[in-house]
Amino acid sequence: MPLFRIISHNTLASLRIYWVLARIMVPITIMAEVLSRMGAIEAMAPGFAPVMKLVGLPPELGLAWLTAMIVGIWGAVPLLFTLVPVSSLSTADVTVFSALILFAHGLPLEQKIIQMAGPGMIATTVLRVAGGLLYAFLLHHVLLATGWLQTPVNPAWIPMTATPDWAEFFHGLAETMIWMLVVLVVLSWGLELLKLTGLLEMMMKALSPLLRLAGINGEAGHLTAVGLFLGISYGAGLLIREAQSDALSPRQIFLSCVFMGFAHSVIEDTLIVMALGADMYGVLVGRLAFAIVATAAIAALLRHLADETFFAHMFRQKA
Repeated sequence: MPLFRIISHNTLASLRIYWVLARIMVPITIMAEVLSRMGAIEAMAPGFAPVMKLVGLPPELGLAWLTAMIVGIWGAVPLLFTLVPVSSLSTADVTVFSALILFAHGLPLEQKIIQMAGPGMIATTVLRVAGGLLYAFLLHHVLLATGWLQTPVNPAWIPMTATPDWAEFFHGLAETMIWMLVVLVVLSWGLELLKLTGLLEMMMKALSPLLRLAGINGEAGHLTAVGLFLGISYGAGLLIREAQSDALSPRQIFLSCVFMGFAHSVIEDTLIVMALGADMYGVLVGRLAFAIVATAAIAALLRHLADETFFAHMFRQKA
């Protein structure tokens, strides 16, 4: 009976989280698709050419990065080899571009979810985009100086570029929302099961030294690990519940969301860009190392930040 009550409680909590996420995801996803089809993203893209030059990429890829930031990774992937011929790109180019879109993609949606957990949207968005640019800049210069990955890219997959009609789009959106509900409920059950069996504690002991280096401790570490492996929608979605229950401090929630902005969905997203020809060390190992170091630096700054300044600019206080 106690187990049944735990499952029932977790299922209801997951449904409440899902409803919050669905109200954010559906309208923003549709709006982003409308803007994309109207050509609004393409019209803004030329302004991003100087940024592409800064990280050693062809200026045409500014459109693909902008699409990733607004629509998501799947919006940018078909553009990569459409805007620039595959024969003119090196493995280093694809790795640097992949790093950019891994840090900053689907911002209207994902940042709204993060905002629901408490952190300010402007602060976390700026950190995420700036972090991606800084990492791509450093990665470009390291690869250029060492001559590493300068061979022509050899993608395992060149995606189709056809834009689905509206019927296919809504079918795909509905399918995504259904699977998200299933994953969220199963994840909630799984986390509880892992807690009851003690396996979660064992897993977190393995991850906790790295997360502690980034300034993330306790239950915030558990939820950060969820975002790290499954994505912001799930990690920050669970943080919303913890924020509402006052189980975590605002600063821990902020650091957790910052870390997830730098490194999240590391399995699925990494496999996608590796199929395009990106190098695993550049898009996974280096990215994780950067996330730990950058989040640790931000944690050090937060320790010297007055509560008034923190809540005024970085975190939404409860009414």
